[in-house]
Amino acid sequence: MAKRGGFPGGGMPGNMANLMKQAQRMQRQMEEQQKELEAKEFTAAAGGGAVEVTVSGKREVLKVKLAEEVVDPEDIEMLEDLIVAAANEALRQVDEETGSAMSKLTGGLGGGIPGMF
Repeated sequence: MAKRGGFPGGGMPGNMANLMKQAQRMQRQMEEQQKELEAKEFTAAAGGGAVEVTVSGKREVLKVKLAEEVVDPEDIEMLEDLIVAAANEALRQVDEETGSAMSKLTGGLGGGIPGMF
């Protein structure tokens, strides 16, 4: 009489160990990728290059560069808007790079599973 329950041939424990190794390898790769991204800088411009903002992969503003002609005491709001636009674009670049890097690592893992990558 065949046993009920369990896995035929005991194959699952080996598969589980292999799955755990793959998960650990993926976690190491993700950590390495994160370190590489954090070391990168992303620069974006607004106003035809009149304002440039550089952010790190850690999403920290590192530098703001302003062209002299964009500094108009009569129109501070325009300068503020240009800085915001450049900063948001640089941060979008960080997000895009992060998403692309993670997608390469996961190879589509978790596709269709809510909450997975």
